[in-house]
Amino acid sequence: MEPQLVGPGPYRATRLWNEIIEHFRAGMPLRKHRCRFKSYEHCFKASEAVDCLHELLGSNQNFGPEVTRNQTVKLLKKFLKNHVIEDIKGRWGKEDFQDDGRLYRFPPSSPLKSYPKKPSCGKEVIKFPDWNEPKAGISQEHIPVKAVTMNSEMWYKRHSIAIGEVSACKLVFRRELTQTNIEEIWKSQTLSRLQKVLGLDSLDEVLDAKLVNSKHIVQNAYSVNKQGIVILEDKSKELPHWILSAMKCLANWPSCSDLKQPTYSGFERDVFKTIVDYFGQMKEPLLTFHFFDVFVSVLALLQKHSKAIEALQISCLLLPPENRKRLQLLVRMMARISLNKDLPPLSESVRTRTLMVQTFSRCILCSKDEMDLDELLAAKLVSFLMDNYQEILSVPIALKSSIEDHVVNLQRVQIKYAGADTDVNFPPSFCCQISTDEFEYQRATGSQEPLAALLEEIAMNKEISVKDKKKKLKQFQKSYPEVYRVRFPTPETEAVLFPEKTKQKPPILRWALKKPFQPFHRTRSFRM
Repeated sequence: MEPQLVGPGPYRATRLWNEIIEHFRAGMPLRKHRCRFKSYEHCFKASEAVDCLHELLGSNQNFGPEVTRNQTVKLLKKFLKNHVIEDIKGRWGKEDFQDDGRLYRFPPSSPLKSYPKKPSCGKEVIKFPDWNEPKAGISQEHIPVKAVTMNSEMWYKRHSIAIGEVSACKLVFRRELTQTNIEEIWKSQTLSRLQKVLGLDSLDEVLDAKLVNSKHIVQNAYSVNKQGIVILEDKSKELPHWILSAMKCLANWPSCSDLKQPTYSGFERDVFKTIVDYFGQMKEPLLTFHFFDVFVSVLALLQKHSKAIEALQISCLLLPPENRKRLQLLVRMMARISLNKDLPPLSESVRTRTLMVQTFSRCILCSKDEMDLDELLAAKLVSFLMDNYQEILSVPIALKSSIEDHVVNLQRVQIKYAGADTDVNFPPSFCCQISTDEFEYQRATGSQEPLAALLEEIAMNKEISVKDKKKKLKQFQKSYPEVYRVRFPTPETEAVLFPEKTKQKPPILRWALKKPFQPFHRTRSFRM
């Protein structure tokens, strides 16, 4: 049975737990052993279990060869406590497993972990700010729609623009975004991007969106110093000065500028123990219990380096600012200590890098559930963090630019043509379901009457020339033939507006010549 890569998604830690148990039960050789002059069938030695499970974890794509034998022993202790295995006398429930020759066996009952059932709760819909939403206290129901009353000049301008005769426009400013609006936009866009990077249809099973604080995201993105470290508003949540001094001492070894007292042999180990004790007493890991499933899902992307970096960048933005700052300082110290060749070894038996991972993994990531592979998963995540901490713990530039562009676009001034409905400042209107009769009534009163009033104004306007009046009436007839037909049912009713001018005939002469005037004709004489 070849282990497969368990991708991101809900209950990834549970799926990995069950998968490891299935492979361990299938691959662990069971034999007959003797203990204190008695034979036991279908059992195995503790050291054999460590060998088998260590090889299985090292060949599994979800964990890899970085798993140590000590981590394997810790996992077998969990197996014993949660009755995945038991000793040959059927005892279990304690973490007293050792890498020795004691005998163990598998219980007959299935030790697989059941998938938790989350209570069905309403899905939180992150809605974008509604720029037209009314002020608090104003009911949105049954708001009357005010009819647009257009005069002839407005109507003519509107239709002239449509046919390209007039190029008139004006600027319309949107309502100013509040800080709450901007924070909700950051939250919505950040979660949307995280979902896309993880390749999930929904974040519901790995993250409760209600637990994501939009203020934390904005503070983590903007309140940073030159080194990218978060600046806390509440100074009481800062690390104690003596812990900061100890961390700087080991990170910058051998130049311990903050420590004035002289050093001694083994001084660096005492400083390291002080740091370990402080972070070991935390009640909750730096990545918090709420975001455990998110970071476990990100681990499935480690083979896709760039995607894993982006997913961790976004996930770390969700942390409370004090947690993010402590994570930044701690991981930076761990990475510098691991690469510092001038620092004396902090352990006789374990390499410095391995010591960093084993010591601080649990205070960075762990699960509330004891039946989990959190130590193996945390070690894998911490190793990746140490190698890429500068990128991961910085603000994602692409996401920040995208959200800022989106906010600017929402606040951008719009161009509206003159004569459009937005020329008239009316209170916002909202849709609500109405009856058929009410709809017919509103259609008649809300559109026909204003148009009829407009047509009447055009018809009775004596200030415009006959030519312009005919042109406007022709446009109106083309756009609203029904309204025009009601006002002018026959050509005669229309002709009344344009009465024909009576031509004046010349006055009749009272006298007339009896004989018309005849001009004098001169005759020529011909001489013979």
